[in-house]
Amino acid sequence: MVHENAIGGVVLLGLLACAAIGYLLGSVNTAIIVTWFFKHKADIRDYGSGNAGMTNVLRSVGKLPALLTFLGDFLKNVCAVLLGWLVMHLILHALLAGSDSPGLAQAGKYTAGVFCVIGHIFPLYYGFRGGKGVASAAAMILLVDWRVFLLVIATFLLIFIWKRIISLASIVCAASYPVYTFLVVFFLDYRGAGRSLGYLLFITGASLFLGLLVLVKHRSNIGRLRRGEEKPIAFGKK
Repeated sequence: MVHENAIGGVVLLGLLACAAIGYLLGSVNTAIIVTWFFKHKADIRDYGSGNAGMTNVLRSVGKLPALLTFLGDFLKNVCAVLLGWLVMHLILHALLAGSDSPGLAQAGKYTAGVFCVIGHIFPLYYGFRGGKGVASAAAMILLVDWRVFLLVIATFLLIFIWKRIISLASIVCAASYPVYTFLVVFFLDYRGAGRSLGYLLFITGASLFLGLLVLVKHRSNIGRLRRGEEKPIAFGKK
């Protein structure tokens, strides 16, 4: 049996590897790449709100580029989360002689997913000026806990259908996400499935960090919403 301290050290290295994988994948900014192809090598950060994300691409470049941007931002976090799970699964499988630890594997998924969002917001390859991480965060939430995802997506759709303002829906979801995560994990996993308190605290802390990060990136949108200046999406236009 591997010494407990050695296991802890290897697990920590595994989580660091998950963080690195997530950040490097997240730094591949789809909005910048898509706009470069569709708008004659232009930089999306020079147009509209200056944000390298789907909404600005929709308003400044068009619907097809916006769709491609969403898919790219979504899929890169899917890859990050799956690789995070694979890294931790292989490490734990080797260390624990064929047994597994679902909680630690889940921690690998969360770590890779959160750092993918960080990479999207502060991309290494583009001067640390990226997007706001909403589509990328949505992918992470879907893969790490579909129950929380259903609550978040329902909240997003209700707010968006009501106001047709993507930023408002995103802000409400970012604020709600850690609350939904805590309630679901506490009642269904911690009390229901017998997961550890450490698992509950880690998952809740990760979701709180991600929600706050997205909220901070939307601080200019929050200001415009308070002044009534944030424009709704008009589907009848290009």
